[in-house]
Amino acid sequence: MKMPIDATLNAADLRQRAEQELAAKAETLTGNLIDERRPMYELQVHQIELEMQNEALQEVRTVAELALERYAELFDFAPIAYFILGIDGIIRQTNLRGGILLGLERSKLVGKPFAQYVSSEYRPELKQFLCNVFASVCDGSQRCEISLKAGDNIRWVKVEATADTSRQTCLTAMVDITEQKRTEQELQLAATVYTVIDESIVVIDKNYRIIAVNPAFTEMTGYTAEEAIGQSTSLLECELQDKAFYQEMKDRLNATGCWGGKLWHRRKNGEPYFKRLTISSMYSVSGEVIRRVAMSFDITDEFRAEDIIHKQAYIDTLTELPNRRMFFDRLRQVIEKSHRTNRKLALLFLDLDHFKDINDTLGHDMGDILLNKTTQRLKNCIRETDTLARLGGDEFTIIMEELEGLISIDRVALSIQQSMAAPFQLKNERCHVSFSIGIALYPDDAIDTDGLLKKADQAMYAAKQKGRNRSCYFTPAMQKASKTRLRLINDLHSALGDHQFWVAYQPIVELATGYIHKAEALVRWQHPTLGLIEPTEFIPVAEDTGIIIDIGEWVFRQATNQVAKWRANGHPLFQISVNKSPVQFRDKSDCHGNWAMHLERLGLPGSCIVVEITESLLLDMTTIVAEKLLVFRDAGMQVSLDDFGTGYSSLSCLKKFHIDYLKIDQQFVNNLTADSIDFGLCEAIILMAHKLGMKVIAEGIETTVQRDLLLQVSCDYGQGYLFSKPVSAEEFEKLF
Repeated sequence: MKMPIDATLNAADLRQRAEQELAAKAETLTGNLIDERRPMYELQVHQIELEMQNEALQEVRTVAELALERYAELFDFAPIAYFILGIDGIIRQTNLRGGILLGLERSKLVGKPFAQYVSSEYRPELKQFLCNVFASVCDGSQRCEISLKAGDNIRWVKVEATADTSRQTCLTAMVDITEQKRTEQELQLAATVYTVIDESIVVIDKNYRIIAVNPAFTEMTGYTAEEAIGQSTSLLECELQDKAFYQEMKDRLNATGCWGGKLWHRRKNGEPYFKRLTISSMYSVSGEVIRRVAMSFDITDEFRAEDIIHKQAYIDTLTELPNRRMFFDRLRQVIEKSHRTNRKLALLFLDLDHFKDINDTLGHDMGDILLNKTTQRLKNCIRETDTLARLGGDEFTIIMEELEGLISIDRVALSIQQSMAAPFQLKNERCHVSFSIGIALYPDDAIDTDGLLKKADQAMYAAKQKGRNRSCYFTPAMQKASKTRLRLINDLHSALGDHQFWVAYQPIVELATGYIHKAEALVRWQHPTLGLIEPTEFIPVAEDTGIIIDIGEWVFRQATNQVAKWRANGHPLFQISVNKSPVQFRDKSDCHGNWAMHLERLGLPGSCIVVEITESLLLDMTTIVAEKLLVFRDAGMQVSLDDFGTGYSSLSCLKKFHIDYLKIDQQFVNNLTADSIDFGLCEAIILMAHKLGMKVIAEGIETTVQRDLLLQVSCDYGQGYLFSKPVSAEEFEKLF
């Protein structure tokens, strides 16, 4: 039904209402139309959707192809090696870098077990690694380090792999770390060397501040790294080196960048030590010093050993006075000076009275203490220009030069007697000793060293005969020997003809093997009334009287007859040492050529005999002595220097006269221990001898400890009671 028209409605309202009605009708008509055409519309929409999906799919496919192409390019030309390995370890694919890594074409690698290119010792590790990769998919990638065989080379690689379980493969990336590994090994080696090297290493900056030290530095100095780092190198300086020395060192470093030498430094505990030091500098690209490396080695023991040998040549080790060698050198110089200036000089020969009794009753240690105390008193009695020396034992000498008269001699002699009047305190013992002093004058009594010493010695014996504790000037009457000395001389003359001498043999053992193919011949005097007389008693008298020449000849012939017998009885290389007195060498009538002729008559080579000489012989090496030594050398006989270390051997003489053997005196062997000075001295002597091409024989070996220590420092031969005392030839044969 139509609604009535309201007369009050205006035109606008009518227009709005008409529009609403038209809209309603249009909506109705459109709905009906859509309902009729809906199937066709839906089909069109579906076709549009399909077209849009195809376009998107094509676009995705294009992107995927581009990505795959990009991946293949990245895979092939990647800067690290990639391998796709099957679960069985077979190479499915690799890139160019993989072929380069293994040194083969990629086509030759595909289908091959990767393990065949792995060093054999790492194949089990690779197998376990692949197992872990495929078993740990959820845990991410796995890593390891292995070495590969690339042709003739070994390459180290760091491996990282991720598994693709759907394809039963894993993508394996390998980074060549060969150079890194080599650098690490070199650094490790350097660090190891730095840590374990015996030499102390200190790294310092350009301002001489310590920035690093190695363990050897701590062992040498006592300073830990924490205590040393940050400190100046002056921490180690020693006042034994003056400031000028250190300044010169720095100047040299600044000029050349390096320095080398020997110097004193001081340990943390205050002890000075001697070391060999080398310093090298490191520079920046601009040429500025950035580091200095100092390497040093403690040579204190070596220095002390050299010092000991030097002192032994010139200084008495007990009293630190000039020894026999220095005394003779000084006496020669003073005689020459006195000859030029036409001035007198005096030689005082001093011998302690009854010193042997003190040694026998209180012991040698007390005797040494007494000698030291005596030395101090003697020093207080002489003038500054006088020379006090110890010849050995209880014998001292004083050289007094530039004398105006005898009053100064008497003053010194009286001062000595007065100073000796006070008792000596030797630990808990008190004792009294005195000096017998013999005085000889130059040029009144003698004009050479030997003559002057001999006259002073004779004057000293005269002082003893007059009651000791006195001084006595030499007089011609002193040429006569004492009654006791005369009797000994007379008995010596008849002893040889009466067959009172016999020869004992002491084995010289090769320490390394224990073999005995050497022996020393030692003369013994069996006196018909006095019994066995020690060689130390009759040998000096025999030397003074010249009887030693006949005794020496007899001993030589006994020894050669014996060595001929032993060589014929199964010891073809046996060798016997025969002692030769300096008197025999100096005697012009003693023809050493007779020895060579005697050996020739027996059909023996010169090598069967070793001639043993004393160090005193080398001191006064006259032309006659030198010629006779050369005769021995030409005959093939060897030469042994007896009691080395107790006298005053000239090292130049050792080289000049081709000494074959050095015999270390038993005083260095008696108290031999691993940490003793004697051990260091023995080692130094042995090293020196070997450097000069000589063999070494150690005397006085009594214990296996002594033998083992000497063997440790490469001593060649040993002689002593550990092996055998001197025995007769019959008893010696049992030692074989």
